[in-house]
Amino acid sequence: MEIEFRVIDDEELPPVIIKKGENDSPKIIINNYHRVWLCLNRGLINGIFDVLPKKITELLDAYLREQYGYEIMDRRE
Repeated sequence: MEIEFRVIDDEELPPVIIKKGENDSPKIIINNYHRVWLCLNRGLINGIFDVLPKKITELLDAYLREQYGYEIMDRRE
């Protein structure tokens, strides 16, 4: 799976956007309009990608626990 990167220059959009691209692959949009902010916060932004996998895992584990609870309830009926 390939990650698509795009650079835009739009006052209305936030500095960084992560969204679903074509074929469900990730698409990262970097907004050049906010380049000073991006430069000043580049270390923090890079750090996000150290924490993000843990947060996604927590979110998915909670979802799986919830689904498993529903499965157990369905079996009892």
